[in-house]
Amino acid sequence: MKKILIPLLGDDVAPRFDLAPEAVVATLDDGGTLVEERTIVLPSASSEVLCRVVLDERTNIVVCGGIDEEYYQYLNWKKVKVIDSVIGPYGEVLRRLGQDKLQAGDIIRPEDIELS
Repeated sequence: MKKILIPLLGDDVAPRFDLAPEAVVATLDDGGTLVEERTIVLPSASSEVLCRVVLDERTNIVVCGGIDEEYYQYLNWKKVKVIDSVIGPYGEVLRRLGQDKLQAGDIIRPEDIELS
């Protein structure tokens, strides 16, 4: 099972980790199927708040846009995999993550989304 946190701005991955007003927490089973998904509205937009949510939720993967090196290293130290510099709609990001096709630096444009 993969438990993922994605900082959001609307329906997209937030461009910066520290400026996200909300986050989605999703669980994917070993086959990459979405098991659970919920949105958390954050009390304030900050890296410290998001890191606390990541740890409280027992998240093992964070997918985000830009992230300060200090927080990137902190999450790695806490054994959380960080896939950063990702841009695009979070639904497609989750789908690609479930298929093991997401990597750091991916930019997902509307024309890149496969229709199912």
